[in-house]
Amino acid sequence: MMSDRKIGFIEWTLILLFSIFPVFLSFPYRVNIFLSWEGAYRMSEGQLPFRDFGIPLGYMFWVIPALFFKIFGPALVTLVKAQAFINIISGAAFRSILKSFSVTPGVRLVSVIVYLLSFSFINFWPWYNHTVIVYEIVALAFLSYYLMRQRRTIWLVLAGVFSFISFFTKQDAGGLCFIFCIILLLYDYWLEGKWQSLPIYLLSFFLMAAILILPLLRYDFTYWYNMGQAPHSSRFNLSDFLDDILLRSHGLKLSLMMVVAAGILVWYNDRDLLKNKVKILHLLITLGILTQASILQVTSYTPPHNNIYFQAFTFAYLFTVIARFLPGPWTKPLPIMLMIAAVFLWKSEIYGGYLSRILSTTKTQGFAKTATGENLVNRSNYLVQEPGRDIPEYLWQRVDKGLFHNMRLPEPTIQGMERLLSMDLMKKKDLKVLNMSELTPLAAEVPFELEKGSSHPLWYHLGVGMFNREAEMFENRIAGKYYDLVVFESVPGLNNFYPYRVRDSLQQHYHKVDSFYAPRRGPETIGMIEVYVR
Repeated sequence: MMSDRKIGFIEWTLILLFSIFPVFLSFPYRVNIFLSWEGAYRMSEGQLPFRDFGIPLGYMFWVIPALFFKIFGPALVTLVKAQAFINIISGAAFRSILKSFSVTPGVRLVSVIVYLLSFSFINFWPWYNHTVIVYEIVALAFLSYYLMRQRRTIWLVLAGVFSFISFFTKQDAGGLCFIFCIILLLYDYWLEGKWQSLPIYLLSFFLMAAILILPLLRYDFTYWYNMGQAPHSSRFNLSDFLDDILLRSHGLKLSLMMVVAAGILVWYNDRDLLKNKVKILHLLITLGILTQASILQVTSYTPPHNNIYFQAFTFAYLFTVIARFLPGPWTKPLPIMLMIAAVFLWKSEIYGGYLSRILSTTKTQGFAKTATGENLVNRSNYLVQEPGRDIPEYLWQRVDKGLFHNMRLPEPTIQGMERLLSMDLMKKKDLKVLNMSELTPLAAEVPFELEKGSSHPLWYHLGVGMFNREAEMFENRIAGKYYDLVVFESVPGLNNFYPYRVRDSLQQHYHKVDSFYAPRRGPETIGMIEVYVR
């Protein structure tokens, strides 16, 4: 028999190991990490969102990375350290929810492993679509603790505070978290007849909102913050939602079907189920997570499989139901080990990526010959990369100095940055630079002063991070030769990821003196970084 204490020790050990392991690896420069870096860097330098730069969401995503920048410095690898901390909090919160619902220790252990493999281990860079879920799970952990273990007001207040922190990280998932918590509290009121819980939760939520938002209203907050008003557009499209649900989402639909079937089974074996607080709240949380996951795949579509956390909640609920009908094997080492082995086989694509990276030197890449001189064709090289398009990741090189230390980038990107940093122009004092590229750490590497102001966007995706008003501002500055240097990334395969119209102005008023590959993967979204001077 494995005691709860031993299983708890194993869980905490795994949470720490899975979270910290990526810190010791070398990573390819990730698409969109420029956004995580610059927001954290600006805040670590004392800049205030909406006063010094505009963003269409709240700033809570950048708080932890900014704190880590203050402690460890603004190197890119610091973002990996920040994410390791976020993953530790994430795993601890998920485990707390399972403990609140008295999930059998053996099932809880395996569920934690599913969660770590599905949602933590693959996220070694901070990204707001992930962090918002972590804050939500923290809020649910506090609310579950209040409802199931200890009805002290502090846990309810913390649930309200973290619900707003989730909302002020990203509106879609955070808003669903808020609605979700209200549903759980309404059920608690129906069952317990105690009305105070919901008002306390709402007061905590809106008080936190007032503390964070009221100081920002003197700036351009209502313009930047996306609540569907112009110039923003809605991220939810009913047609896209139906397409995802009806034509795809096979794992999500299968999970929903199994959870509903398990709920029906529980109902027929417990006709007083509605009054069983543990069973109903656990079912509601699982159904709520599945509902949220089905919506987020439409509104938060990058990175792919961002909603995969639903698998761990589904697994925990299904095997909790099974454990009630078959209570025997869930504290015995052998069944638990067999289940863990099955989970590792199920999730092999997660850690398989790390193993593939380690063993990639043994694979055949490009053209090769057999020992007898014949042309060698196998799974690794039967496709020939189109020349001049994409640089395969296995050819990327590790950077051993500066803020890009321990990152792997395409060799032309490294050489292009070296040419850029060696330009005589870089020695100029008060250098005015517009950096519309993914190489945002250049601001601290050169260094140069970042532009500030409530009309300056944090990032330049037209229609998402900036709008026509900002595009016109940059065009006017370019026409007036305001900048000494402009670094622009041209990505023809993406819809105005950097505005085409701004590039047109650059080509009209500035001289292009260099260009090199952007650190992007995949021939569909390949980009070129262009260097312009007056």
